Amino acid sequence: MPVSLADSGPAVALLRGLGAADIAHPGGTLLAHLTRVQRQLAAWGARPALQLAGLCHAFYGTDGFPDALLPLDRRGELAAAVGAEAEALVYLYASCDRGATYPTLAEADGPFHDRFTGLSHVPEPQSRRDFAELSAANEIDLARLDPAFRDQWGPELLGLFTRVRPLLSQAAWSNCQEVLAG
Repeated sequence: MPVSLADSGPAVALLRGLGAADIAHPGGTLLAHLTRVQRQLAAWGARPALQLAGLCHAFYGTDGFPDALLPLDRRGELAAAVGAEAEALVYLYASCDRGATYPTLAEADGPFHDRFTGLSHVPEPQSRRDFAELSAANEIDLARLDPAFRDQWGPELLGLFTRVRPLLSQAAWSNCQEVLAG
């Protein structure tokens, strides 16, 4: 079930206030991309906290999108808008050092490397699944809209999502195959 406007309204207001509707991004603006990621997660049946994390996943920048909307010392503002669970997922997603984390992401004891702190930890299974699902939604949105992105990164992303297949919902895995293998 999609997150209601009442639940996502504070996050959208914060995104707009921080200029996400004015930042260029494949497929239009950053806000448009974030909204599509949230909708994709909803279509896959993600719980509300994960949908809100999808809507806000770029707040602190990412390993692939360095432009942060909020500095880390203002995490409380996002938590107030989306709740502690969704904010923690946003931080997890943003903090990922992809090069160091992706090779062992599917392993239950694979370390997750935090690019902000330089430290590593082993996420709980639900956090690991949420991270994989959010990653798939994000990358699939980019690949659907940008043939050059899909041509350049599709095979590598399909390899990643094939390795982490046990972490993905059936709906996410089906979309990965459909979009990235095409």
